[in-house]
Amino acid sequence: MYAPPPRLSYEVFASVPEALRVGGRTSRWLEINHGGRQMHSFLEGPAFDRAGNLYVVDVAWGRIFRISPAGEFTVAAACDGAPCGLAIHRDGRIFIADWLRGIFCLDPATGALAEVLTSVDGRPFLGINDLTFALNGDLYFTDQGLTGLHDPRGRLYRLRPNGTLDIVVDNIPSPNGLAVAADQQSLLLN
Repeated sequence: MYAPPPRLSYEVFASVPEALRVGGRTSRWLEINHGGRQMHSFLEGPAFDRAGNLYVVDVAWGRIFRISPAGEFTVAAACDGAPCGLAIHRDGRIFIADWLRGIFCLDPATGALAEVLTSVDGRPFLGINDLTFALNGDLYFTDQGLTGLHDPRGRLYRLRPNGTLDIVVDNIPSPNGLAVAADQQSLLLN
């Protein structure tokens, strides 16, 4: 009925080097989400900075990796959380959605992590999963936790540059990835 999809060729850009692979143990996030399965890393949230470095988060081990244009890995920061998403603001600041801890900002020069938002109305989030910026500086993020059809309490939030936090959509089963449409008129939510 339909033509087969075209074959795409690819080549591996970079792989987590052996020295940065974690083995022989599990993490809190792996216990909760993967039954304690051992993984050397679990990469998510790719974003490029203006210098061509690729940043990714390692959800399983609380690390933020910087991968140079030559494919070399360095640990830009580490925390005791589970960073799930990453977005780079127009001014170069790197924002991280952490499933266990909330939203943090990474200073790429020093590796320092600063809290941005760790709770809503004095209660912890369910588990922040992903985030993205609109051109006006609004930060949108999903609060997924362990929600699903059995527990549709997930939310989509907007954090405005002035610090105002809005619930954009409530009662979403498992909100995950999101992106602002190119025309800035729509928000695409998985």
